Amino acid sequence: MSRRPSPNADVCVIGAGPAGGLIADRLASDGHSVVVLEAGPRFDAADRERRMERSIRPAHGPASVWEMGGPRDAYASTGDRYYPLNAARVKGVGGSTLHWQGMVMRLHEQDFRLASATGVGADWPFDYDTLKPYYAAAESALGVSGASDNPFAPPREQPHPQPAFPPSYSDSLFADACESLGIATHSVPNARLSAGRETRRACVGYGTCQPVCPSGAKYDATVHVDRATDAGARVIDEAPVQRLEHDAAGDRVTGAVYATPDGTTHRQSATEFVLAAGGIETPRLLLLSDSDRYPDGLANSSGLVGRYFMDHLFAGAGGTLDEPTRQNHVGFNTTESHQYYDRPDGSRGAIKLEFLNYAGPSPAEMALSGDDWGDAMCDRIRDASGTHIAVGGLVEQQPRPENRVRLHPERTDAHGNPVPDVVWSLSAYERRTIERANEIQREILTELGADIEWTVGPEDTGPAFHHMGTTRMGTDPAESVVDPQLRTHDLSNLSVASSSVFPTAGAMNPTLTIAALALKAADHIAARL
Repeated sequence: MSRRPSPNADVCVIGAGPAGGLIADRLASDGHSVVVLEAGPRFDAADRERRMERSIRPAHGPASVWEMGGPRDAYASTGDRYYPLNAARVKGVGGSTLHWQGMVMRLHEQDFRLASATGVGADWPFDYDTLKPYYAAAESALGVSGASDNPFAPPREQPHPQPAFPPSYSDSLFADACESLGIATHSVPNARLSAGRETRRACVGYGTCQPVCPSGAKYDATVHVDRATDAGARVIDEAPVQRLEHDAAGDRVTGAVYATPDGTTHRQSATEFVLAAGGIETPRLLLLSDSDRYPDGLANSSGLVGRYFMDHLFAGAGGTLDEPTRQNHVGFNTTESHQYYDRPDGSRGAIKLEFLNYAGPSPAEMALSGDDWGDAMCDRIRDASGTHIAVGGLVEQQPRPENRVRLHPERTDAHGNPVPDVVWSLSAYERRTIERANEIQREILTELGADIEWTVGPEDTGPAFHHMGTTRMGTDPAESVVDPQLRTHDLSNLSVASSSVFPTAGAMNPTLTIAALALKAADHIAARL
């Protein structure tokens, strides 16, 4: 295929993940000329079953399943906490939705006014009601299955597009224990089809949702990238953008300079530009695009590009029961509790409890990792699987300017550009929240009668791989990078569609909010074209 630029493009979208795919689909369907530049390759859907098989073999690490790593994907992590970036992302058409778990919840109303409600964090520049219609449109676009039975969720005007998945067997065990403790449980909205839809089939329970859904029941952004292509958009893969160029006045972006596999460099011009490259590569590209007008990086007159990096933190506890728990039948959660989500004050953050369906080793992984055969292998698998149980949870991280993505002063990638350096640490606020989550999780497991064998707490917590912050949204150009329309304050034709614009993180998986914001941005871009 030709990777040369398109003449007279109305819109250039950088990144073919969920935000880029939705925007490209919307604008191409409206008749606009759209070019999408994606740094990674277009993967063959026919290879997904092979990738699934590769993922469960112990000889292959998670990054290799979607071909991450090497000079192209080099990075640094120089903060207090090491950040395993290449395990967190996929570069390719579809982006990180190729390996995500697929849980899609709306942020709570309090998330949009956190500073006003609790005195910590920041307020968003609009309230939940502003985003509510876009949430509904995003749920429809992604094909979300849900029961709309969450008593703690924000108000909605219509049910989820697809029926919810039934609770798992271990969910019933948790339900009894939680009822005894006065903890309300409810279903989990999932971006996977419980019933067939158009060309996509219903979930058949492979159980390998992370990192591969072979059936296509779980949504990934290739759905909307392909729709955009059918509507006339042009998608150029393996075309990493090196920098953005602007006009003499510094008011408008004029071109995206990108490299191709044959070693040549091209420049795509357009009327509007959309950065949809995620919470790491979006600030990195802006910082790489420095100029005399923007010596600290493009759209960075505030000095905040790359600042306020956030992720969700994992808290969990687990062990075994003296009875079967039927784990690893499905690779996603079907029951949660948001009872400890809304914060009564500024003493702790939001907690989202997750009742896991994949605790303990799977029989397939055990069979592939052992060195025994026949009856000995069967006995080992029976003894070590089938009775595990675990409660997980996502914990909110506060926005702090010292957590950031910056350019590393020495290391470079395959194109000679400075690699992203993730500077990440925890505060006492996060530690208190994780400790509270662990207390609740141990109470539930104790009520179940479980033998608690492990706890993931403040000292050994890790990221949920949700990259938020780094180009925060606000009304004051001195305190934010983009405005409420997702357009940068400094350049009138450059929008950012990403969780990088989140002023706060909450504790909800971010992709539904990313999709809602992308649809909002698409409306504003369409109005300007």
